[in-house]
Amino acid sequence: MATFPVTVECYAGYRGEEEPRAFTLGERRLEVAAIQDRWLAPDHRYFKVAASDGDTYILRHDAQTGEWTLGAFRRGIE
Repeated sequence: MATFPVTVECYAGYRGEEEPRAFTLGERRLEVAAIQDRWLAPDHRYFKVAASDGDTYILRHDAQTGEWTLGAFRRGIE
């Protein structure tokens, strides 16, 4: 699976688990409008998010390195 590095701004809630609140793709900063789903894999955490541009993204967080990547993208219905 091809992934692309992204910069993610997070919020750590009362439990200390980080959740994405915004992310940057190149020069474009997008707000996370909603976290639609989340799941765990052995070495990664995944977040399916609806972004402020109306599109849906899968953000992947590497638990070992702390790096975030974009795993998938779906354009919203226009």
